[in-house]
Amino acid sequence: MSGRPVKHSLTLQGHRTSVSLEDAFWKEFRRIAAEEDMALNELAATIDEARDPEVGLASSIRVFILNRLLEERTATV
Repeated sequence: MSGRPVKHSLTLQGHRTSVSLEDAFWKEFRRIAAEEDMALNELAATIDEARDPEVGLASSIRVFILNRLLEERTATV
């Protein structure tokens, strides 16, 4: 598994944008979207709408994933 970010295109509000995340984050992002029965673009749009405009989308996605994993961890303890 590479630690280098991998760029993928997403569509948010009808516009294409590129997001660079490490493979591990893409894997978790896809897992969470599937778990929520959402398309990846839909989950990304939800995160985009909720984020602080001063914070980049990729960073917001990483923090969303981290928070989700921490919530899941707390729920199992």
